[in-house]
Amino acid sequence: MKVGIVGLPNVGKSTTFNALTKTQNANAQNFPFCTIEPNSAIVPVPDKRLDELAKIVNPNKIQYSTIEFVDIAGLVKGASKGEGLGNQFLANIRETSLILHMVRCFDDDNVIHVENSVDPIRDIEIIEQELLYADIQQLEKRMEKLQRQAKGSKDAQKELEVAKELYEFLLEGEPVSSFQNDSEEFARLKREMNFLTDKEIMYGANVDEDGLAEDNEYVKKLKEYAKAKNREVVKLCAKLEEEMIDMSDEEKKEFLADMGADESGLEQIIKKSFHKLNLINYFTAGKVEVRSWTIQKGWNAPKAAGVIHGDFEKGFIKAEVISYDDFIKYGGEQGAKEAGKLRLEGKDYIVQDGDVMHFRFNV
Repeated sequence: MKVGIVGLPNVGKSTTFNALTKTQNANAQNFPFCTIEPNSAIVPVPDKRLDELAKIVNPNKIQYSTIEFVDIAGLVKGASKGEGLGNQFLANIRETSLILHMVRCFDDDNVIHVENSVDPIRDIEIIEQELLYADIQQLEKRMEKLQRQAKGSKDAQKELEVAKELYEFLLEGEPVSSFQNDSEEFARLKREMNFLTDKEIMYGANVDEDGLAEDNEYVKKLKEYAKAKNREVVKLCAKLEEEMIDMSDEEKKEFLADMGADESGLEQIIKKSFHKLNLINYFTAGKVEVRSWTIQKGWNAPKAAGVIHGDFEKGFIKAEVISYDDFIKYGGEQGAKEAGKLRLEGKDYIVQDGDVMHFRFNV
């Protein structure tokens, strides 16, 4: 659940990150917020369902799901060779689950562009080329090690064969994510190497105020490029996002409406990042707290219970489940129960997004 924000200098990357962190600072009483280090912050995932649950349950506190954003600076052409401290920052990206690639999509002579012109596709290709080079270098080192081990290990021989195939594939300019191989050796390589070009990528189109109302030519080209790669684009004006930080909820809502938007670019980034990581939420709702718990889509009930406490998974007996819609419709747990909408589910139950759950377990 860690998103790395990357991009060339002066594309709005740090401004976006600052807006994310300051937004939470301004609402510290409502959201869990913690700055881990100067370039990293945990922010809540906006979810109106929690607020609706809280209206019924009236808990002491609301606990949102969170996602971590890391501002990764200094990526320039030649980063894979150490330019701009590139090796250090590329290593930081390896620890992230998803890449938010910020690109500049506006003209302004007062804002210097490191490549001396605005071209979002070129900028993307510069960064992604560096990610590819970094993967090639890392794989070369792995292959050297495997060649030594292969003399006395059949497993190492098999992995070396797969590594060589992947290496040739990368040299053709293709990312790890496009490499088709179902072998255990490739799965191990991906798991242990944490390839940069195997990560999900989402684009953040930073526009000026005029570009919010209607897509400019830069955004249109970016969306075409992203569609061909099956990637999402979030359009925002980083400068305006910062300006909204000190606004009240009502002022922000009115401001966004004037721009023809229902939610801010930052909210879209957070929600879409969550979605791209294939994550869902289930809820627990009691007087102490109404809380959102984050799990991978497809998890069964015992595994989902384990995110609360390991004992819940080990001693799992049953899960009491009410869908979010039924919980709201019937005014809470008691009403849903009387309407026959509370279900008892066993170990094979696949948890659904929005389930309101209570677990029975043995200690």
